[in-house]
Amino acid sequence: MNQPFLDSLFLRGGFSPENFPDLFYPVSVASFVLLVAAVVLYNVQSRRLHHHPPLVSLQEWLFWTGLAVFGLLLTYAIFKFYLIFVLVTLIVGLATFVWIRFFRFPPLIETYNQVLRRERFLSQKRFRDPDSTIRSRSKAKPRTGSRKRR
Repeated sequence: MNQPFLDSLFLRGGFSPENFPDLFYPVSVASFVLLVAAVVLYNVQSRRLHHHPPLVSLQEWLFWTGLAVFGLLLTYAIFKFYLIFVLVTLIVGLATFVWIRFFRFPPLIETYNQVLRRERFLSQKRFRDPDSTIRSRSKAKPRTGSRKRR
């Protein structure tokens, strides 16, 4: 390209293979692959982690962010939007991914891990004695013959 950078942001032909031959196909293919990966990872991880609500919530946030960002990038490639839209979407999307993964969810996951540790400790304390899991005869209800036999 022989044009200055600021002129290329608002190029008349938009984000197309004619105007950006070295950038168009890698961005388009990577967007498609990452969109498919986001869908597959969400399905696999949400089934695998369905007992842990904060982790499922993390996967949902990542999925919807990926769907929005990579879907928009594919839309921009198909309809030849200006390059400025592609760059802004990419920067905001990647910043959102970083914020979700490293700032929003680590405190929630740490709190959830503390709850799990506390529950595990109380469970171990309760069942430490093997006899505590065996019901004695005196506590069991005696069987009565009040039921009719057919």
